[in-house]
Amino acid sequence: MARPPGYYVRQRLWQNRPAVVGLAFIALCTLVALLGYWVLPDNSPNANHGFVQIQKERPGLRVQLLRQPLPDSARDNQAADNVFATWLHGREPDVQETPIGGYEFAGDSIILKPLGEHSAEAGRLRRLALVDVVGRPGPRTELQKEVQENHLTTRTYWLGTDKAGRDELSRLLLGTRISLGIGLVAVLISLVLGMAVGAVAGYFGGWVDSVLLGVMTVVWSIPGIMLVIAISLALDSKGVWVSFVAVGLTMWVDVARVVRGQMLSLRSATFVEAGRVLGLPTWRLIAQHLLPNMRGPLIVLATSNFAAAILLEAGLSFLGLGVQPPAPSWGLMVKEGYDLLGTEAGLWLTLLPGAAISLLVLSFNLLGNGLRDAYDPKTPVAG
Repeated sequence: MARPPGYYVRQRLWQNRPAVVGLAFIALCTLVALLGYWVLPDNSPNANHGFVQIQKERPGLRVQLLRQPLPDSARDNQAADNVFATWLHGREPDVQETPIGGYEFAGDSIILKPLGEHSAEAGRLRRLALVDVVGRPGPRTELQKEVQENHLTTRTYWLGTDKAGRDELSRLLLGTRISLGIGLVAVLISLVLGMAVGAVAGYFGGWVDSVLLGVMTVVWSIPGIMLVIAISLALDSKGVWVSFVAVGLTMWVDVARVVRGQMLSLRSATFVEAGRVLGLPTWRLIAQHLLPNMRGPLIVLATSNFAAAILLEAGLSFLGLGVQPPAPSWGLMVKEGYDLLGTEAGLWLTLLPGAAISLLVLSFNLLGNGLRDAYDPKTPVAG
């Protein structure tokens, strides 16, 4: 029974175990990015304040926390956040948390013991009214019970804390949003711009091809990281969207060169000549009949550009020209750990985000190699 070409592409891909492993890891990272704050151990990994009592702690730290309602003024400030900032950075929770070393009740108050012998508050006890902790008046025994059940919790920092006392695991998980987001936007920009330039150059040829090929050659000769820095400085701005656009504008040449080469070989094909005889518009010939025949090479190139975009973003953030604090960019996290090298915490604060970058880039490269082999008709199909 005859099967469509896509069936054999999928079969070849599933037979490539490294590519399947890479695809599985990418799918896992995508799921984490989409779920976001639903899967984070700490719902405020971008909070600027952190917990000064537990800065640069090693993995496996367990801390008891006291949860109190936020003041009304703090809630009013949160209401002004825009939608994108909320998606990326999250909203501060409606409660504030305080690490404590222990507690005891004293009448209508709770006495908090400081956390750690080296804390700034070591040796000092802090007294809070139960009404202020719960946020409403009530009988003493009822308030004490509610504090124990709803306002005292224990959190484990499986990967330790950073220099601001924030949960390293939560920041690593949330960093997948930036890495995958910048890869997706950069790939979309490079595909749209590259296909447009490459299609026009390859289809029309002549002086149009010469001019566009010259532009591609000039852009190709500039190192990617230098071009991204130049675009960021030209836009005179720093932030997430500037990084997204800057990285995307440096990767279109690869797509344009592939599309141009494919277009030069296909424009004289019989089905193209038939389309011209039938009077089909040029844009329709290119968009509906020529570009679809290039989807294999373009998909392979997109996965390669995805990995390159993640590395470029990490490099930009490391240099301070990309995503700005307190957003959990993996490149920025590597920089924060690098600044602490020589201390006990510097090693894992550098290695953890570095390993995350390496694994995600490796996964895209494995997937790209698998797709390249899958689209090669000479690759045998088992069964």
